[in-house]
This record gives sequence, C-alpha cells and structure tokens, in this order.
Amino acid sequence: MTWIGNFSLNEISLIVMNVIGYSLMMFLPKKLGGEVAFISVLAGVSTGMLFDFTIGGGLVDFYKQNDTNHYELFDLFYYSLFAPFGYFFMYFYHVLRINKITFIFYITAWSLIGITVQWVFTLLHILTYQNNYHLSYSFPIFLLTQTLTGIFYVFITSNNSRKLN
Repeated sequence: MTWIGNFSLNEISLIVMNVIGYSLMMFLPKKLGGEVAFISVLAGVSTGMLFDFTIGGGLVDFYKQNDTNHYELFDLFYYSLFAPFGYFFMYFYHVLRINKITFIFYITAWSLIGITVQWVFTLLHILTYQNNYHLSYSFPIFLLTQTLTGIFYVFITSNNSRKLN
C-alpha cells in the first residue's frame, strides 16, 4: 500500500467532498432513527466497496482510483464518500415519502446522480477508466444497487415499525 501517491487535485477534491458530505449529514435535521441511520451509512460503504473491489479491481479492473492501481491512503477518503451517499439515499427516501408509484422515479434520479458524480470523478482524475470501460456501463449498475437499497430500506423500516408497535 502506498501512503500518498501524487498529492494533487484529486486528493484535495476528496478532502473537500468528505467535509461537505459529512457536514451535511451532521447538520440536516435528524429524520432517521439511529439504527436506520447507521445501517444507511453501512449500506452505502459496503455496496460501494463491493462494486469497486469487483469491477474496479481484481480480474476485470475497469477503473483505477486516484493515481495508481495500487491502494493508497486517499483511497480511504474515496471509500468514505460512499457513507454520506448511502445516508442521503435513505434520508430523502424518508423525507420525500417515496412510495410504490414514485419509487421508479426516485431510483432513476439517484442513478443519474451516481452517473453525474462518477463523471465529475473522472474530470477530477479520482477515477480513470481502463480496459474499454465507459461511463454509460455504470448506469445499469446504479439502477440495480439503488433498487436493492430502496427495497432494503422498505424492509428495515417496515420491520422496525412493526417491532415498535
């Protein structure tokens, strides 16, 4: 593991995005219960890392994070950004009162947000595609992960509310 590769725009951007993401998490009104908030953070990190370790590394290696294909300290900053996204997904699912009718629109909107963030990451050289991978290939992955996360949120909140009653 390399501690710090080339300290440049991508590392500075990751620091700034983490500060913004975690600040928003802390200052938004608390709408999720503590357990659901914790699970949302954990789901964001685990889902993001699962896909990054499968398609972003390993045998297929479709993209590299930061400066190299080897892990470095700032990869932790990159992975830590998945936590606020997981939190915001479930937070706004609750705040916007997403239901069966609005579910597809919500999933599509978050998939577009994911594509946009990934595009910004390529501009900032946080992600660099390789082995003929293209940004558009990520859209079905986002649709799948957002759909599963939405179903998971409904499952944990319906079981949680049954337990409280």
